[in-house]
Amino acid sequence: MLEEFKAFIARGNVIDLAVGIIMGSAFTAIVSSLVSDVIMPPIGIVLGGIDFSDFFIALNGESYATLKAAKDAGAATLNYGIFINAIIQFVIVAFSVFILVKQVNRLQKKKDAAPVPTQDQILLAEIRDLLKKQG
Repeated sequence: MLEEFKAFIARGNVIDLAVGIIMGSAFTAIVSSLVSDVIMPPIGIVLGGIDFSDFFIALNGESYATLKAAKDAGAATLNYGIFINAIIQFVIVAFSVFILVKQVNRLQKKKDAAPVPTQDQILLAEIRDLLKKQG
């Protein structure tokens, strides 16, 4: 069983997966910063200075100025603004992965495409095969 585990770990797919997870977590930090620090502030300005992360509904029926105030008061909240930020982050990550996979597939097709033999090469192969049969 130990030998099987070693063989499993040594396979390229597992190592590729580990690298992908590490890169993905680093990429997620970048996308989180992009959404919260670059994309959402201009959207908030367009919407009148509103910060999406402060969009919430207090489930106790009271009104709070900010999400922090509601949390400090111990109110249960439905944080749909943070959810909107998460959706935007997901769309950015999904689009980035789509572009990455598309480029990798494009490069892979170029590598995998076998050269098409010319008419001369086909004829020479046929002559070779006939000579092998005769000899």
